[in-house]
Amino acid sequence: MVQTTRKIDILDAASKIVAEKGIFSLTIEAVAKEAGISKGGLLYHYPSKEVLVEKMVEHLATNYRSKIAKNAEEDLAEKGSWTRAYLDVTFKQAYRNKDMHSGLLAAKAVNPLLLNPIHEAYSEWQHEIENDGLDPVMATIIRLATDGIWLADLFGINPIEDDRKELIYETLRKWTNK
Repeated sequence: MVQTTRKIDILDAASKIVAEKGIFSLTIEAVAKEAGISKGGLLYHYPSKEVLVEKMVEHLATNYRSKIAKNAEEDLAEKGSWTRAYLDVTFKQAYRNKDMHSGLLAAKAVNPLLLNPIHEAYSEWQHEIENDGLDPVMATIIRLATDGIWLADLFGINPIEDDRKELIYETLRKWTNK
């Protein structure tokens, strides 16, 4: 358990560096310093920058998958439970840890193939959305609107004020009950 916690601490440190200082500041030395461990200690867990970034993306995909699955399981409605879970996790949980999403930016810069876990997750998620009992086009529009707000926030491009974001969330959520 301690080793798993240490690995997550390292991933968090790497994500924080990318989020606060940019991808070009992501070095093994900077991550080790941010995580409070030696360079050798970091390399024990992640033998290269590419492996570190790969694990950042895998960690993000795994967390998203488990949170969405948990929320969908707890939603007892016949229709739209998976789409609501995706919406809720993205709007209500993803924004809380923006740093971890920096792994996506790092992967795009280091090696776009490292985005494969997210590509695979999105393929699964789109299948779930299209088979959730809602109109597949409407459900896809909900996903794309949700993703658009999340990405605009991640990149800091025309971010929407929190009160407006909440109104959009409530509207999208209502659409999942149709």
